[in-house]
Amino acid sequence: MASTIVNAPCTVPSVKGFDSQNYVGLRPISSLKFNSGRTSRSQRLFVVKASESRDGHVKKIEMSVEECEAAVVAGNMPEAPPVPPKPAAPLGTPVIQPIQLSRRPRRNRKSPALRASFQETSISPANFVYPLFIHEGQEDTPIGAMPGCYRLGWRHGLVEEVAKARDVGVNSIVLFPKVPDALKSPTGDEAYNDNGLVPRTIRLLKDKYPDLVIYTDVALDPYSSDGHDGIVREDGVIMNDETVHQLCKQAVSQARAGADVVSPSDMMDGRVGAIRAALDAEGFHHVSIMSYTAKYTSSFYGPFREALDSNPRFGDKKTYQMNPANYREALVEAHEDEAEGADILLVKPGLPYLDIIRLLRDQSALPIAAYQVSGEYSMIKVGGVLKMIDEERVMMESLICLRRAGADIILTYFALQAARCLCGEKR
Repeated sequence: MASTIVNAPCTVPSVKGFDSQNYVGLRPISSLKFNSGRTSRSQRLFVVKASESRDGHVKKIEMSVEECEAAVVAGNMPEAPPVPPKPAAPLGTPVIQPIQLSRRPRRNRKSPALRASFQETSISPANFVYPLFIHEGQEDTPIGAMPGCYRLGWRHGLVEEVAKARDVGVNSIVLFPKVPDALKSPTGDEAYNDNGLVPRTIRLLKDKYPDLVIYTDVALDPYSSDGHDGIVREDGVIMNDETVHQLCKQAVSQARAGADVVSPSDMMDGRVGAIRAALDAEGFHHVSIMSYTAKYTSSFYGPFREALDSNPRFGDKKTYQMNPANYREALVEAHEDEAEGADILLVKPGLPYLDIIRLLRDQSALPIAAYQVSGEYSMIKVGGVLKMIDEERVMMESLICLRRAGADIILTYFALQAARCLCGEKR
């Protein structure tokens, strides 16, 4: 509602019905007058509008920029909140002379807005690759050592879990199969069965979600009756070149099914170049290779091996996985993988190996991946259940640390939970 006042031969305070005390932020301006002459079409009109506030008691006035400036020049300043008082220190605080510092870094951390402005590392659901366990059954089977994780039925449970992840922006997954013991063999031939569990699952997911990015694991341990990543000779030696031959067939089978990225995790020498050549020979030039470049012989893998029932039947993996004490060796592996055609370099485990992530980030222009492995996940989960830590805060801190160290993408079992957290959903 508005009323227009014209031909008002008076000062502002004398306008009928106009009381400056009822107007927020205004004072009487004795020097400001309106032209009492005949009003032309181009003359500016003085408009008083009723407030749109709910109670209708507070009014507001529209003034031109010139009128507002004239009021300020005349010394009639609009009212504003007073300077806030200095917060009081607690009783007993010593009275001192301030330290003379030219630089106080805390100034850039004093408010949430400033902290957000200067945050150097960001994280989003697009940075996550969601590892998912699959099996032939129709039911989803909980994994005891990994609270919240399941062996998902490939037809239904998996599809539902992928849908949940996509709803919060996680559109990349990596598949790990639980293979029936009857299909395992010393040479892991089931790994390249075109109608095996993984190829079938890839085809199903690509039919349902064509734009889903599917990573696959290239290694023999889920398919080996010995539980090792390669073919085992009778004296216990892991045969390198013969294993690489099998891995090439496995990678091609996965690419044929529709995999976007094949990920050799076996740590055999020369496997990246051989797989690249095999893929290209079959016309899969577009399929990427994410090499497990620095995969350490770690005790953090325990829960994963329970999930897939893939523990070595004898010995350990120290002759092909890296020594946790070694740093420079990661550069040797990175240089080889890069020269052989790897598209992404991965470090595994994640949080205990932040220095290796940073090393590869500084030495290579390729994307760097970090795998937050099952042991890292389970420790945070169990600590949260026991109320020893704040699970959600520790989860997010661990992920941002991996990003800060230099990881472009993170393989994490927290992918869905963390994405929901980033999207503001409740757990």
